[in-house]
Amino acid sequence: MGPLRTFPFLAALAVLPAAAGAQQLPRQSATPRAVASTALIFPLTLVTRGNLDFGLVASTGAGTVVINPNTNALTTTGLVTSLGGNPRPASFVGAARSASVVIIRIPKSSITIRRAGGTETMVVRDFTLQGQDKRTLARMEAFDFNVGATLVVAAGQAEGVYSGEFDVTVQYP
Repeated sequence: MGPLRTFPFLAALAVLPAAAGAQQLPRQSATPRAVASTALIFPLTLVTRGNLDFGLVASTGAGTVVINPNTNALTTTGLVTSLGGNPRPASFVGAARSASVVIIRIPKSSITIRRAGGTETMVVRDFTLQGQDKRTLARMEAFDFNVGATLVVAAGQAEGVYSGEFDVTVQYP
């Protein structure tokens, strides 16, 4: 019975200071912030909305990291492990001026990315496009797509941040 008698007393002590404090505090208001954004697209242009990011990876040997542009999923092979970060495919948006078919071209060849502050490199290959490379568009219609790829990690790869660039082209009529 002892614990039952002390529980109401402790609860009362906890409530009384809160009630007294509520009378002394001035009224407060919440002012949350929101972000307004847009992608301004001129017809016959292409805008990069996000870069290809393989996230944070660890390696005890050779392997690959693959970003799927359709599902945004990351998979690894060999002795490479994903440690998180923000892995994602590259994303783009464009617009056509008139009703037409546009053709999206992604790299057919591998590219080399270089370690910041060093000469070490890695290869990015097997670029893949979300959806079809030919898109039929209405007049002034925007279209978007993702591009994924495979990062090749060599055995004994030097630690660091690697980056490089690749081209994506949209052929308008």
